[in-house]
Amino acid sequence: MRSRPLFALTFAATIAVAGSAQAQSSGNGFLFREPKVGISLMGGLASPQASSDVFSFITNELTVSKGDFRSATVGADVSVTLTPRFDLVVGTRYSGSNKLSEFRKFTDQDNFPIQQTTSFARVPVTASLKTYLAPRGRAIGSFAWVPARYMPFIGVGGGAMWYRLKQDGDFIDPDTKSIFGDTYQSSGWAPTAHAFAGLDLAITPHFGLTTEGRYTWAKASLNTDFSGFDRIDLSGLSATVGFYARF
Repeated sequence: MRSRPLFALTFAATIAVAGSAQAQSSGNGFLFREPKVGISLMGGLASPQASSDVFSFITNELTVSKGDFRSATVGADVSVTLTPRFDLVVGTRYSGSNKLSEFRKFTDQDNFPIQQTTSFARVPVTASLKTYLAPRGRAIGSFAWVPARYMPFIGVGGGAMWYRLKQDGDFIDPDTKSIFGDTYQSSGWAPTAHAFAGLDLAITPHFGLTTEGRYTWAKASLNTDFSGFDRIDLSGLSATVGFYARF
């Protein structure tokens, strides 16, 4: 008879410990340790600077404006915690635009527009140092960690950017005024640097939302299809929002 209270107490303690462990793993705001690895997926808008002379030539001769080079962008990042405030982030982005255009001042012999498609794509592959401006959470004793709700951050980084500028369709010889079909293309890699700022919003201990504004600097040499032009400007601003997971 004396063993029954002891058994009941042991059973109740076991249930309490199991319930606590399940609650901590199910997202009530507690973790056994601070997450060390993160994955982010995001999308948004990219706005290239488009300030070099090749873009000026395109926008002057064709029915293309600088705003037509704006496009959707998608990206992914993998981060590793270095210290409580610093992460090493490796990631990539893709943005690309396509614009059907025609010559502003010329038409063909039947007075139809002379049309072509201009496309512009950029793919940076970078590494960044990301700094959180406030603690990402706090430890409770030696056994639990509570993530913060809001986590503002800034960062800088660099890497390499692949680009492609392509025009495909009909063109006019400025000297003979003859019309011909052709494809002009330039692509390659260039060094790049960037700076960014944003905010992580925790939804559960492992998952949340992330938003970021980023400015990228890059210039590249053009291929012989665009000979006579200076280096192409690949710089620009992007704004993204997405999801993250931390483990």
